Amino acid sequence: MAQPAQPPRRNDLREHAVELMMQAAPLAGMSRAEAEVVVDAMKPVHVLADTLLFEEGDAADSDYLVLVLEGQLRAVNSSGIPDGEVVITVVGAGSLLGEMGVIDGGPRSASCTALTDVKLGVLPRASLLGLVESHPMVAARMMLGISTILAGRLREGNRRLRTLSQVSRALQLELDAVHAVNRRLLEEQVGRGA
Repeated sequence: MAQPAQPPRRNDLREHAVELMMQAAPLAGMSRAEAEVVVDAMKPVHVLADTLLFEEGDAADSDYLVLVLEGQLRAVNSSGIPDGEVVITVVGAGSLLGEMGVIDGGPRSASCTALTDVKLGVLPRASLLGLVESHPMVAARMMLGISTILAGRLREGNRRLRTLSQVSRALQLELDAVHAVNRRLLEEQVGRGA
């Protein structure tokens, strides 16, 4: 009987992080040496299950990128729904979070909670800027990768907006047809009563 895979031990965590960084889309293709440079600039963080990592709208301390090393996180946003939230994604090992924050330091666009105990590699913006000075090609690859992630999200947002616009137009046409029928029925009703 096969034994379940064991999580990496503490001394193997750096190597595990390097492997994940080399596989993280769209950073796949990063060389081992480049991945080691990035991982060495990260801070290891352990988060317990059910811990809120960051909250939508938080502006303070939002300028960092996270590489999930172990465990699962859930990202949600309120999307303007009173007392409700929409699950954006559930992510695990090898996933990146915080791409917008590391670029602009702006408020978080979603809340993120640990579903399990989680080990993370955290790359603060200051460390990324340090890479620009010390390892410009690695920093350029990171920035290109982050830009690719953000461009993909923008394209997906545009696609969703087009879909919502089409649905809105279709609903408006149906509503206009219902109003036309109601007007005609009302006119017939008034005509009979006159």
